[in-house]
Amino acid sequence: MAQAAIELIGINKSFGAVRANRDINLEVARGTIHGIVGENGAGKSTLMSILYGFYQADSGEIHVGGKPVSINTSNDAIALGIGMVHQHFMLVDNFTVLENVILGAESDALLKKSIAKARSELERLEREYGLEVDPDAIIEELPVGLQQRVEILKALYRGAEILILDEPTGVLTPAEADHLFRILKQLKEQGKTVVLITHKLREIMAITDTVSVMRQGTMVATRVTKETTVGELAELMVGRRVLLRVEKGQSEAGAVKLSVKNLTVKDSRGVTMVDDVSFDLRGGEIVGIAGVAGNGQSELLEAISGIRHAVSGEVMLEGKPVDLTGKADPGELRDRGLAHVPEDRHHVGLVLAFEENENSILGYHDDERYLKGPFLNVDAIRNDAKDKIGKYDIRPADCRLRTANFSGGNQQKIVLAREMEQDPGVLIVGQPTRGVDVGAIEFIHKRLIAMRDQGKAVLVVSVELDEIRSLSDRILVMFAGRIVGERGPEATEGELGLLMAGVEHQEAAE
Repeated sequence: MAQAAIELIGINKSFGAVRANRDINLEVARGTIHGIVGENGAGKSTLMSILYGFYQADSGEIHVGGKPVSINTSNDAIALGIGMVHQHFMLVDNFTVLENVILGAESDALLKKSIAKARSELERLEREYGLEVDPDAIIEELPVGLQQRVEILKALYRGAEILILDEPTGVLTPAEADHLFRILKQLKEQGKTVVLITHKLREIMAITDTVSVMRQGTMVATRVTKETTVGELAELMVGRRVLLRVEKGQSEAGAVKLSVKNLTVKDSRGVTMVDDVSFDLRGGEIVGIAGVAGNGQSELLEAISGIRHAVSGEVMLEGKPVDLTGKADPGELRDRGLAHVPEDRHHVGLVLAFEENENSILGYHDDERYLKGPFLNVDAIRNDAKDKIGKYDIRPADCRLRTANFSGGNQQKIVLAREMEQDPGVLIVGQPTRGVDVGAIEFIHKRLIAMRDQGKAVLVVSVELDEIRSLSDRILVMFAGRIVGERGPEATEGELGLLMAGVEHQEAAE
């Protein structure tokens, strides 16, 4: 048994009446990749935030390298060789890579020596760990995969021997996730210790040596990864058997509810992101759009939902045109029966400073159910929010809690509950289960299937091929802004992968 890099003993943490961590014991062996899994709100991120000094435990002990330590701030953690890459990156968007790396670790007032030292050290780290990134690139101009590399470089630059990653693949494409795993294996080979928080059990099976399972704030099991299964881990996480595949009957597609014809959309730089796209969406079916992130899926959803201006083409909702000039009010489309779950819940789907009950009616706040004369009916809003919390198992069950204090998966459920409970005729969903645990994924998938079976039309964009294949009645594949193929749910991952890489229809069918 390798020496423990980290040992947590009897850790307890409460936020008011909510017990986030209860008597947690955890041991992580040096030079290993240790996974921590659990449902959203199970206490995983809280536990790691205690280890990194963001929170202080109410009771318990932390040992690093076999010695008891006190970690009151993140600076204490960094001094002990602990680094953390957060689910939502802690980067200054308009700074360069180099400036972000040295931020908070400057060695001179004029920064000349700091920058020279950092440039040299970055070159070494990039060579050693395969973390290539342009040190002079502006952060906001980098794709998320490279931004994540910057976060890892920041931690290594500060001398991290123990690296904590919180849901690191939540915003990555499959190719970027594969590259991240190669980096993590290289870090392990160099003697670093990696703690990986994730809800994706297949990733746990592929990359970790050991996995610990948390449920409702407690540590319920630790397993050697090669001696367990996805099924066992899912059951330990949720406390019951979980269906890992979607069960659905044959679809009965009806009339066209949403029609897109020759739609072309450009981004703010004038680059064509959606290029002459046409398709129909019928009631009683789920159409999935597969593709590597950045191939126009986001812009397509934004144009359909009235958020983004289109250059040309037309969109018809229930036989009536949608204004694509950029003057359309998304609220008008909601009134016409189109609900939208955006890909970016933080910037588009929620106001994080608002309470949960306030977010649960965003966009629908002028509905008479939530009004008392010209004013909002606060009691009605909170009662409605409590119903949604119960129906969608949102945790913690507190409609007065600020939305920023919910885990990412529970924030996603707040958005889904708000949109799905409006009984829309057409539902468009971007990344429905991003950052969501296995139990909640099962629940969300069942809800989407139920909407289909009620005759609703559902359009789903996801980078998760398993999700697209298991949910969809028809699959459209986008590449470079165009739809390059249509397949049924029986299509193999390899076949869809070829189309996603831009292989022409005839070649992919051979």
